[in-house]
Amino acid sequence: MILSEVRKKHIILASKSPRRQQLLAGLDIDFEIRIKDVPEVYPPALQREEIPRYLSRLKADAFRLEMSDNELVITSDTIVYLDGKVIEKPADEEEAKAMLRVISGQCHTVITAVTLMTKNHSITFHDETKVWFKQLKEDEIEYYISRYKPLDKAGAYGVQEFIGYIGVQRMEGSYFNVMGLPLHRLYEELEKFPC
Repeated sequence: MILSEVRKKHIILASKSPRRQQLLAGLDIDFEIRIKDVPEVYPPALQREEIPRYLSRLKADAFRLEMSDNELVITSDTIVYLDGKVIEKPADEEEAKAMLRVISGQCHTVITAVTLMTKNHSITFHDETKVWFKQLKEDEIEYYISRYKPLDKAGAYGVQEFIGYIGVQRMEGSYFNVMGLPLHRLYEELEKFPC
């Protein structure tokens, strides 16, 4: 049966992202939301996928000492990467506008890392998607930021919202990865995870 061993576990999704919650629910797995406030700070020497992998593990490690034998924690972190630089979550609306101006007319890479952890086992994997944006107009950026307030999103945008509908010209890789959870990889890793 599909994910039968995983379903025997008490699954904890450690994410306040409604998008990740919605996506995980799509795998027909029962889970609990449990949040810990973990500062998303990483060593400056880390590059590209090393950053979300590190942060995903950091979020999972916050649960390690209090886990029961039957629990499985899922954590995740997403970054936008362009021209050798990380574009993280914006601090305010002005920074969000600046971020969209930077990715406008460009191809960037969205990298999401996921950690699966039980009391005895832990794995971290990541997935990458290339996203091509059209040249955004200033009024499109202003409208999106004022209406959707994407301050909780890496790169200051949600692909499943207005700016994604009008701005994304094409993608190479998983759409769900851009939303924040690479479901195809997560499903594969859960199937082989030692429960």
